[in-house]
Amino acid sequence: MKDRPSRVARELGVGEVARRSGVAVSTLHFYESRGLVRSWRTAGNQRRYGRDVLRRVAVIKVAQSMGVSLAEIRAALDALPDGRTPNKRDWQRLSAKWRAELDRRIEQLRGLRDRLDGCIGCGCLSLETCPMWNPGDEAAKEGAGPRLLVRE
Repeated sequence: MKDRPSRVARELGVGEVARRSGVAVSTLHFYESRGLVRSWRTAGNQRRYGRDVLRRVAVIKVAQSMGVSLAEIRAALDALPDGRTPNKRDWQRLSAKWRAELDRRIEQLRGLRDRLDGCIGCGCLSLETCPMWNPGDEAAKEGAGPRLLVRE
């Protein structure tokens, strides 16, 4: 039977985490300042991370690539029991939630793309009428700026 690795062998330094996760050391520090990852300090004041930080950083990177904000990612990670790193079931739940939001944004972008050639959608500089999108200058009532192509 193999011996269990020592705690020191299971710890990773900041450089090793950066290399293995593909993010810069400064990004790890930033994630830590935002409460997304945790480290502890050695007696020599060096940061140490548990190996699970690699999965945590992977989840953060994937979620960010889908456009999920760091605040949303942190809320999702904070909701896990005991601050643990997401397991497969957790990831399925998180990704399903984020998938719905991504689908909504995709539909919004498709609509924007499909209407892009027809009009700039901004209230037409407050023209009295816009035969395409703004009959009766209705967009002026909503204020300045784009109103018709970009919906929140």
